[in-house]
Amino acid sequence: MGVDSELMELGIQEDGTVEVPPPGPGSPAGWYRHSPTPGARGPAVLLGHSNNRGDGVFDRLPALTPGEVVQVDRADGSTAVFVVDRAEDYGKDGFPTEQVYGNTLGAELRLITCGDYDPWTGRWNANHVVYASLAG
Repeated sequence: MGVDSELMELGIQEDGTVEVPPPGPGSPAGWYRHSPTPGARGPAVLLGHSNNRGDGVFDRLPALTPGEVVQVDRADGSTAVFVVDRAEDYGKDGFPTEQVYGNTLGAELRLITCGDYDPWTGRWNANHVVYASLAG
């Protein structure tokens, strides 16, 4: 994707939904702190914005295809390397929370952004989720 972004920590909002990074140009991607650290067992979750201006950190996320590599630099100085398995689009009303955030046997990565922008309403109607597994 050609993205080099700092990762902010994200938590849970008052309404129980996952916090997202602030909107706007230059907003970084975020790591959902209630998910494993990238490279640890389980699904590490990173969220970032797409927008209709072309300057969202995850604008090119839908272009990732199976077999492509995603690298995440960790706080300890190491790099976790993941290989994309698949990508899915989910309507906001049909988001599979357990499939995306639930436990996994190995170290995995979930990259999440909005999708299906409706210029008429100015709303995003779906989420695009990339699933990746730790390489090697």
